[in-house]
Amino acid sequence: MISSSRPVARRRAFAAIGVAAALALPLAACGSSGDTSSMPGMDHGSKPSAASSSSASPSMSDMPGMDHMASGSGLSDSQDGYRLAPKDTAPLSGNQAAYRFTVTGPDGKPVTDFTVDQTKRMHFYAIRADLTGFQHVHPTMAADGTWSANLSSLAPGSWRMFASFTPNTGTGKGKDLVLSRTATVPGDFAKTPLPAPATVTQVDGYTVTVKGEPTAGMAHPMTVSVAKEGKPVTDLEPYLDTYAHLTGFHEGDAAFAHLHPTTKVTGGHGGPALTFHAELPTSGNWRLFLQFQTGGKLHTAALTLRVG
Repeated sequence: MISSSRPVARRRAFAAIGVAAALALPLAACGSSGDTSSMPGMDHGSKPSAASSSSASPSMSDMPGMDHMASGSGLSDSQDGYRLAPKDTAPLSGNQAAYRFTVTGPDGKPVTDFTVDQTKRMHFYAIRADLTGFQHVHPTMAADGTWSANLSSLAPGSWRMFASFTPNTGTGKGKDLVLSRTATVPGDFAKTPLPAPATVTQVDGYTVTVKGEPTAGMAHPMTVSVAKEGKPVTDLEPYLDTYAHLTGFHEGDAAFAHLHPTTKVTGGHGGPALTFHAELPTSGNWRLFLQFQTGGKLHTAALTLRVG
């Protein structure tokens, strides 16, 4: 996984944890860029894996029909009477043009009124089960409440689709919700393990360094610095009303976490240091995706974080 009509620091229902001192963050050297907030090319091999753990078996949250039984950080398709419902019954394809869905409320009707958060009414994420594929897009909504999330090419394997939103009316008004469902793209694939944790990674000529010492069940301030050719970068442009957007997914079940930015946007140029409020409640490996913009171009760096 960073001004709007709502505070930048979102509070997820699944993470209620307090702040501690600075930490040293492991990262993995892998990243890419794009002109949109999607991230094609995040496959670490030519044939990425469908499994995200060291085991060959998929997690229960990746099995068809298990959405209602899944629990944890955004791993259910329903919460507080709200439900994520896909509109299309046909299987996904590698050239999927759009993932269409509705969010129904406690009354069973599609919700059409959402609060703007970080300049958008809906944030949509697609993540492969092995965390080697990632896209972050902003769907458009039709008058009947049908959302269309335009996705780039999807590699074969199991994917989890996340919808992050806040209802502006009804019983859920003001509640930050993250719902998800699984989908499978048919085709051949091979398992690809996550890169080993490190403290520095590079993307598009930029060097990203993270410091910290994460602990499960506690929140920590996290510092990310950006440099280019050995010099601190100070021309970061606002992206979604922040200087960087940071999202994390847990290895094994793809549990979702949005790491809240605490660096205020004060103008058109930010950097080199950025701070985040890291909320990672579960131990293990987390795959983080840092998105930042320079010269009108979006860069996305992938980070592997080990949480003890």
